Amino acid sequence: MPLIFNLKETKMTTWTIVNMERDAQTGFVSTVHWTCSDVDGDYSGSTYGSLGLSGELTIPYEDLTEATVIGWVKASMGEETVAAHEAAVAAQIADAKEPAVATGMPW
Repeated sequence: MPLIFNLKETKMTTWTIVNMERDAQTGFVSTVHWTCSDVDGDYSGSTYGSLGLSGELTIPYEDLTEATVIGWVKASMGEETVAAHEAAVAAQIADAKEPAVATGMPW
């Protein structure tokens, strides 16, 4: 009997760093501005936030990558908060596809 696999496309929410605030002298990043977003066809959803960082600069500013900073953001938030943002984005898309509230007039 052949094996049958049901492969679903796995959607990945995209995390992006949109800006950072840093000390001009030391390069220490104090605040990170981020978005969490996803697109499904004609529908999209996103959340935005900023996160204050504290601690010691361990990577020179010019050597930072977006992946590193996203890692900092997610680690600072914790798994539950990251999952909540991703769920909020998914809910925005689901609501856009089938809105619970409609607007307009019958004439």
